[in-house]
Amino acid sequence: MRPKLHLTAAIVAVFMTAWLAYNRGVTPSKDVTETSAFGVSDVWQYESMVPIDNDAVGPESLAFDPNGEGPYTGISNGHIIKWHRHENRWVDFAVTSSSHRGDDDVDECRGPYKEHPKKEHICGRPLGLCFNVASGQLYVADAYMGLVVIESTGGIARKVISHAVEGQPLAFTNSLDIDQRTGAVYFTSSSSKYERRNYVSLILTGDSSGRLIKYEPKSEQVNVLLNNLTFANGVALSKNGNYILISETTKCRILRYWLETPKAGTLEVFANLPGFPDNIKRSPRGGFWVGINSRRGKFIQWMLSYPWIGKGLVMLPLDITKTYSYLAKVKGSTGLAIRLSEEGDLLEIVEDHKSGNRRSISEVEERDGVLWVGSIDVPFVIKYNNSCGASIK
Repeated sequence: MRPKLHLTAAIVAVFMTAWLAYNRGVTPSKDVTETSAFGVSDVWQYESMVPIDNDAVGPESLAFDPNGEGPYTGISNGHIIKWHRHENRWVDFAVTSSSHRGDDDVDECRGPYKEHPKKEHICGRPLGLCFNVASGQLYVADAYMGLVVIESTGGIARKVISHAVEGQPLAFTNSLDIDQRTGAVYFTSSSSKYERRNYVSLILTGDSSGRLIKYEPKSEQVNVLLNNLTFANGVALSKNGNYILISETTKCRILRYWLETPKAGTLEVFANLPGFPDNIKRSPRGGFWVGINSRRGKFIQWMLSYPWIGKGLVMLPLDITKTYSYLAKVKGSTGLAIRLSEEGDLLEIVEDHKSGNRRSISEVEERDGVLWVGSIDVPFVIKYNNSCGASIK
């Protein structure tokens, strides 16, 4: 056993040294455009952090209800919380798993954040959120519970699709959007093999078992629209519903799948990005906001080009997710948000250099001249104000 331990330690040491060496002094990627021409200082001014209570983190996705109240967001203990702007506080709205109540009616899923990852498969981990405007119901893509729905009054979510679809398990349900004309729900399964807590293994191995799935509430029909996606993540329908965008996180790109027009059923690359995209949301000013978790550094780009390296690392007797998280903290986060046009052209970049909150960005929800920015690894939501009014494009 000792020689194996020495070999493992040596490989990890080489891995960490290479990571730091490749990322030290790396300049921002120029894959999309020159970032110096854009930025938060030009249009969007940092306003504040909105802290998350309950010793939880990870407001991944944000949504406003049909009455304009909110935002609502899901956090690491499986709760959906709602922001009361007049009271300036978050309140509990719902949970995605019935396991939150024990025999003594005590929420078994609360407690320190460090315990939350161990309970995700029991307590749920709500990710993508979207309201059905007509019914007032909140649909949630929960990483472990699958597609669930919550009534407008809140409470415990009802499972809609939680097991296998066309013979493949929903190991990692991630994001969703709703066609408000028909009520159809489009959602992603990032992998049929890896759960959310093993997302690093999903990335390193180049797993391509992600899918885009459509659910029609009226008929309860479920159809897989796309297979073989590499870390399928955020989704967003176009304004007229002609097409839907899908993030392929590992490949740092956005795909466009045509639903209508003579191009229906065809798939194309919509945009190549300088980092790993997470969620996508329509902007009320047109186009789409894309949250980018982190920039694509030289080291990770090199490693992903050789899948055997990642597969070898995953097989080592160590917690690769913890190792990756530690290295990410050492390197520092470089998340950003970009707004793309309906044709995939860059309109804006938001990259915060002033507030000191350079974190990963999972989603951007724009409403009434404010950007609400979520992140999977922090205990707050960030707000930016529009400093130029309606003059921005």
